[in-house]
Amino acid sequence: MRKLVVLGVVCIFVFSCGSRKKIITKKSDSPVEEISKVEPIKEGIEIKETTPISKPVVNSTAQYIQVYKSIAMKEMESYGIPASITLAQGILESGSGKGRLAVKANNHFGIKCHGWTGKKIYHDDDERQECFRKYKSAETSFRDHSEFLANRKRYSKLFDFKKSDYKNWARGLRKAGYATDRKYPQKLISIIERYELYQYDKIILGNDYQIVEVESEKEHKVSKGDTLYSISKKYGLTVSELQKLNNLKDNTLSIGQILKLQSN
Repeated sequence: MRKLVVLGVVCIFVFSCGSRKKIITKKSDSPVEEISKVEPIKEGIEIKETTPISKPVVNSTAQYIQVYKSIAMKEMESYGIPASITLAQGILESGSGKGRLAVKANNHFGIKCHGWTGKKIYHDDDERQECFRKYKSAETSFRDHSEFLANRKRYSKLFDFKKSDYKNWARGLRKAGYATDRKYPQKLISIIERYELYQYDKIILGNDYQIVEVESEKEHKVSKGDTLYSISKKYGLTVSELQKLNNLKDNTLSIGQILKLQSN
């Protein structure tokens, strides 16, 4: 009887030890991918939505044209201002959309306050901290540019030019006082021709588009009433520059005299 009890104890001890042994499995030869653990969304946490970007990122003049050409053409249809002129002014005045006024105030045309009752921004221009208009969008700036030219008497003569005559439009803007830079017309014309902006005028005008022959800018024939000052203002030069180009010692001119406007 004692032997049976001892034998039973031994069996129980062996069985319990065997159950504690670790189970060894053969490792798989194939690699195992690690799966990132996804944390569940906890209640009460506010999920912030990304605000859509309303202002396009423009890194070059070519991109500026692509972004704003349709707006310029729409304004041409509504107000009769050549799209080429609008785009060239926007490129020049805003630094192709990268200038401070364009970035901070959506002001693409350097339009100053002039009785403006909306938001404003102050910027150094001809004088320190001058007041400029601030717009909610670039589209608003383009529309205000159209109305600025269309509703002011001093720009009324611009609308006598053909819509395909971008050269006289450029000169007329300077003559009407839009910019103080004497080279403003030449700069606009250069931008229009370099980027072929006149093609957008052609799209709007269609069969009505007419190529306009403009008086050569290499020389000027003096007519009655001309003075060195009036001629210099017309072509964006100074009186001293005209005198130097033509070896003039004073301001005396004669009708029919041919003046050089640029060096050979």
